[in-house]
Amino acid sequence: MAPTRYAVVGTGGRAAFFYSAIVTDFKSTATLVAFCDTNQTRMNVANSRVQELGSAALPTYKASDFDRMVEETKPDVVIVTTIDRTHHWYIIRAMEMGCNVLSEKPMTVDEVKCQAILDKVKATQQQLRVTFNYRYAPHNTKLRELLMDGAIGKVTSVHFEWMLNTQHGADYFRRWHRDKRNSGGLLVHKSTHHFDLINFWLGSYPTTVFAQGDLKFYGKENAELRGETQFYSRAHGSAAAVNDPFALHMEEHPQLKAMYLDAEHEDGYYRDQSVFGDGINIEDTMGVLVRYQSGAIMTYNLVAYCPWEGFRVSFNGTGGRLEMDVLEQSYVNAGGEQSKEGAVAHTKITLHPMFAPPSEIPIVEWEGGHGGGDPILLNDLFGTPTPDRLNRAASHVDGAISILTGIAANKAIRTGQVVQVKDLVQF
Repeated sequence: MAPTRYAVVGTGGRAAFFYSAIVTDFKSTATLVAFCDTNQTRMNVANSRVQELGSAALPTYKASDFDRMVEETKPDVVIVTTIDRTHHWYIIRAMEMGCNVLSEKPMTVDEVKCQAILDKVKATQQQLRVTFNYRYAPHNTKLRELLMDGAIGKVTSVHFEWMLNTQHGADYFRRWHRDKRNSGGLLVHKSTHHFDLINFWLGSYPTTVFAQGDLKFYGKENAELRGETQFYSRAHGSAAAVNDPFALHMEEHPQLKAMYLDAEHEDGYYRDQSVFGDGINIEDTMGVLVRYQSGAIMTYNLVAYCPWEGFRVSFNGTGGRLEMDVLEQSYVNAGGEQSKEGAVAHTKITLHPMFAPPSEIPIVEWEGGHGGGDPILLNDLFGTPTPDRLNRAASHVDGAISILTGIAANKAIRTGQVVQVKDLVQF
């Protein structure tokens, strides 16, 4: 069987995760045929990387030539790793042109674009997969196994707390994510991972959502209220940024310099904006209350300016309580630390049975990002998948349901009302 042909649209920080794997570990089952982006410099960087990995340079196409790329290079699958607000356009057009699609999360940013994607999948019968690597992390897999096997009986409630630190968390406020039109805010862009995990762990979908959220730490106004007087728009070339621990100095990171600083002349995109500047309209402090079809309720908190990175989740059930604490290593996206993305520094799972002593559940972590889950995901995408009773491979339905929790939460924040998930889209 001939290798599956892949084209990549969007060659920013996340794209390397996919194309590097294809040209190194999956050469017998997958082949790259093209890069597509709005920025030629970034495509040149991607080509340099695949050549360093022993592959030939690929043809490159500007975003306006997407159709021509598909016609000329004939990919079987288009990998979409553009900014979030353009995901729907490439997903839909690729399917119209007869391609299957592999989309980075989130699938899209609002219910209108989500409905358009769902309608196109139905009309074309093309396959759309969404890459939820957290499902594959060994500790998250273990939690799914325990809950599936009834370790605490029927789950009645969940408390989920996610901490983003002042390196990784701050990074969302330096780049395009800081504008909710681009990313849907952190409740869509980041929390799609977390809401998908809950759907995965519970084997259920959300029905009602309420939320509150604010920008309480980042942004110029918050900094002024704390007495700050030194401000700058971006770190590069700014004397005020030299001693700012929140500043990103791209010239100190060869990969960031090549992909963004050296590419600015083409599109004017600044990767190193001040997290205490104007123009930030996403929240950094969020609380969400969700009810699921299974009857379980969840309280969820996301804070993006914590001293450490990781999460705590606890499940209460009719037969006991299950708790997990995860400390993750810190990193900056596309800063040359791909293996650190979601990498685990410490994990602990504790089972508290009803009327019995608690016990710590052993976990085996492996090499690779997300506690060793990334290599398993990549094999599932590009290699030869094995039977999986956990059903970790995520479909377009999983992709839609995960973002609909965040989309509903955004609507609840805007309106102050409880949102019915079924009213957002029709499957």
